[in-house]
Amino acid sequence: MSALRPVLTGRGAGPPTPDVRLGRRERTLVGLAWGALLLNVLTYADTATVVPLPTLVGSALTQGAVLVALLLALVVNPGGVVRPQVFLLLLTVLAIGASAASLYSEFFLSATFRAGRMVLFVAVLWLLSTWFGRRDMLLLRLHRTALAVVMATVYLGALVAPGLAFAFQDRLAGVIWPIPPTQVAHYAAVLLGTSLLLWMCRLVGGLRAGLMVLLSLLPLVATHTRTAVIGVLLGMVVASLSLLLGHVRVRRTLLVAGGGGAIAAALFISPLTVWLLRGQSADEANKLTGRTDVWSAVADLERPWIEDLFGWGLSDQSFGGLPIDSSWVATYVDQGWLGVGVQAAVLLLLLLMAVVHRPGPERAIALFLVVYCMVASVTETGLGAPSVYLLDLAVAASLLTTGWRARQP
Repeated sequence: MSALRPVLTGRGAGPPTPDVRLGRRERTLVGLAWGALLLNVLTYADTATVVPLPTLVGSALTQGAVLVALLLALVVNPGGVVRPQVFLLLLTVLAIGASAASLYSEFFLSATFRAGRMVLFVAVLWLLSTWFGRRDMLLLRLHRTALAVVMATVYLGALVAPGLAFAFQDRLAGVIWPIPPTQVAHYAAVLLGTSLLLWMCRLVGGLRAGLMVLLSLLPLVATHTRTAVIGVLLGMVVASLSLLLGHVRVRRTLLVAGGGGAIAAALFISPLTVWLLRGQSADEANKLTGRTDVWSAVADLERPWIEDLFGWGLSDQSFGGLPIDSSWVATYVDQGWLGVGVQAAVLLLLLLMAVVHRPGPERAIALFLVVYCMVASVTETGLGAPSVYLLDLAVAASLLTTGWRARQP
């Protein structure tokens, strides 16, 4: 547990160094700011819920949460101290590009509004950057707590109204707050992978980790989300390999998981195939539930070179009235080749940071988050606009940040 315990104590008037224990007030404010950022990206959908809210009210709660996050970040960091971050600099370029593209967008008002939200989102991350690189992995802990709260609402909805929670193709969705199955799977997958890695690195006890793994695995299976399962598997393989030499528990876990997985696949190949297909035909599965048809339509799109380069401004990430469901295709539509290039640079930067980072739980968890986001980006949107995926990557960047000390007042 030593990696999670700060080695110094004390409080100052300004943002703490990575080695200084936060006071209760500072920790609470940072946690609330992070929670407000998560609420900001929980898009309110007009679907059936246990307690229905008017769409205008639900949207106002989520969209206004970024202002609350900004206020909280300014309260806890009144001097506006920021930490130099290439990762955040790249997100700033994305935000500026989105703002510039909105100026000539056909949907000027909506594109400008979304670009403004992205600017505020990135500004909050800049204000919280002074807590990157802490030895207690503060932002990871806050992120896990926020996701656990969201998952608690999913469980509550499934208990209160199981018929409503499984109404969409028998896949688990959130019905206290409207959360689609794919996003439920995302939150469960991140909690599952990080819990396993913390346990393998002996940073959490077996009982606590086992409970969290079980509570994350059940909704992941219940959502029938193939991308999330593949992302967890690949992310865990890469993260575990980075720990292979220094952790006996990791080697044993990989051996048991590899052997057990092979046996389970051989014994349960038929039910696994049914679970993967979700009642679809092989052709529907190959077309990724119709996603490839939308991607082909985008590929055939002809537009002026300036829109090809910079996009036409942030949209609801749909095309022709259908969801795009790919970060790469959606970013190309909204932010052009510039956005695609910056998005790729963000992922490449984090991978390079992980390569040069010292071996340990920070690097392993960061690699898991980055690999998971890379896999999910193929069939999910979010890397080019404010989303939980960007929060995942911000946590990864905070874990890979080292070698900085804030000047004490």
